[in-house]
Amino acid sequence: MSALGNISGIPVEELTPAVQAELGRLSDENALLRASMAELRTRLEEMERLSEKDALTGLPNRPAFMRAIDRVVSQANRHGTPGALLYLDIDDLEAVNARHGQVAGDAALIHVARLVGELVRGTDFAARVGGDEFAIVLDHLDADSAIETAERIGRCIESNPLDLGGGTLPLKATVGVASILRGDTVEDVCRRGELTMRKAKSF
Repeated sequence: MSALGNISGIPVEELTPAVQAELGRLSDENALLRASMAELRTRLEEMERLSEKDALTGLPNRPAFMRAIDRVVSQANRHGTPGALLYLDIDDLEAVNARHGQVAGDAALIHVARLVGELVRGTDFAARVGGDEFAIVLDHLDADSAIETAERIGRCIESNPLDLGGGTLPLKATVGVASILRGDTVEDVCRRGELTMRKAKSF
């Protein structure tokens, strides 16, 4: 039987040539439509995957961070599970851009993102949440351990200057720490994390 099948039980062979041609055209259009739909689904899946990544650093972005912090805050509220948020800001990144150009500033962001990614545990979640700001969600970690982690990240950034090819560029970062407590909301934790970071920068 022809790939066109039949209409109302009438064999395709008994249809007029014009009708057969029209059915063939519609069949081809349907095949193209199915192929286009499959390609569109593939592209949408890729866009959804990329939408959770910061295009420059490759770290998760703010929407992905918000989902991660919401999960840990919910755990703390349900089970009293310890956790913390580190809020990290690269010091004087605007001066780096002004002195060395935006390419150097972007390289500094990529460099810090790589260092942070190497330092955190597999159960933690690091993201770029703003221009020169990063956030790290520490799951199942108490306050003292979170402070130690923040200090270790700060020391690592200071001891690993950015290689500019013709020289190196020292970098520093300020890290604020906020424990995630039972009864907290996501907004509470983010506010405390940013506040502690801003206070630390003022010293």
